Amino acid sequence: MLTTTSQSAISSKGSIVSACIVVGALISVGLVLREVVLYPRTDDAEVTANFIGIAPVVEGPVVQLPIHDNDFVKKGNLLYTIDDRPYLYALQNALAAQAELEGEIENESRRISSQVNSVDVANAGEQSAEAYATRTADEIEIAEAAVTRSEAALTQAQADESYALGNFHRIEPLLAIGFVTEDDVHKARTTADAKTAAVDQAKSQLLLAKASLLAASAQKQQATAQISQSRAQVKESAHSVLVLAPFLAQREQRAAAVRLARYNYEQCSVVAPFDARVTNLTTSEGQYVKAGEQLFTLIDNRTWWVLANFRESQISHTRPGTPVDVFLMSDTNAKYRGVVESVSFGVTPDPDVVGKLSEGLPDAQRTLNWVRLASRYPVRIKIIDPPPATLRVGQVAIVVMRPSSRER
Repeated sequence: MLTTTSQSAISSKGSIVSACIVVGALISVGLVLREVVLYPRTDDAEVTANFIGIAPVVEGPVVQLPIHDNDFVKKGNLLYTIDDRPYLYALQNALAAQAELEGEIENESRRISSQVNSVDVANAGEQSAEAYATRTADEIEIAEAAVTRSEAALTQAQADESYALGNFHRIEPLLAIGFVTEDDVHKARTTADAKTAAVDQAKSQLLLAKASLLAASAQKQQATAQISQSRAQVKESAHSVLVLAPFLAQREQRAAAVRLARYNYEQCSVVAPFDARVTNLTTSEGQYVKAGEQLFTLIDNRTWWVLANFRESQISHTRPGTPVDVFLMSDTNAKYRGVVESVSFGVTPDPDVVGKLSEGLPDAQRTLNWVRLASRYPVRIKIIDPPPATLRVGQVAIVVMRPSSRER
């Protein structure tokens, strides 16, 4: 039998062991909680990548389809070719129409240049007519002055003639009574005849001056008529000048038609825009395809992600740049390195909690759910250096957050 002292020692050791077990359990629980909170993991994750649907821009029969379903294509590889002959003819027609318009513009430019020259000639004729009218106006003034001088000269000559004749008639009777000599009578007669001739000459000068005035007036009227005619020619020439505005307005229209035709022609042959995997190919050569109808899908092979759904209580310490270990369900022994790119900030609200969201107030339902489950938010994780021909969209993945180099 054990003594009292031995029993007491065993009891003390048992207490110590029990205490150690409890402390160890608490430490383990703390470490597990720390690991779960700081470095959570989830198997609610899938592999994803960017993918685009390939649909033709133009329609027609497929004449080349060098790819097959699930093929890997490099950037620039031919995907398919549609019969391009109708679009080539359309492009040639658009180019011909554009060239025809340019020819019309060139011809009209030459015609307009000729018409502008005609306007210049008409303007020169108008200026010449105005100068001629000015000159004839000056000639009229000169002719009027000459008439005035001739009239004054005639008046003077008539006065001199009247005096000379009167003097002759006074002297001639005095010859019989011997008061004057024959020489005096002869001089008086000669002077009277000279004055009479001067009157005739003055009359002739007056008639000549009046004739010059009439001629200058006629020239003035002719110059005025020429001015009116020249101005009419200027207006007619100006109105007949064509403008290039209608043709120039068509130039951009024809150029746009050429660009559209060339674009459609170039869209007959389509190449891969990036390294990708072909999937869901549902056509073959000879098939008549229509614009906008999807033929197949290209999965972008350059960048791969994992979308992992974490409970809201697990992402409080998750930040962009956090390192991640990724395992695929198809091969759990292979580990892939990843990094958190972003954490979602929104999911669809639970209608049982917030009700139906509408333009008015939220329609909050009165429920008695005693157990509330944590919402799950998707975390976008980029896979670093993904191996080629391994990843597939929709693969189930297991994600484990790892401490960053600063936390280690």
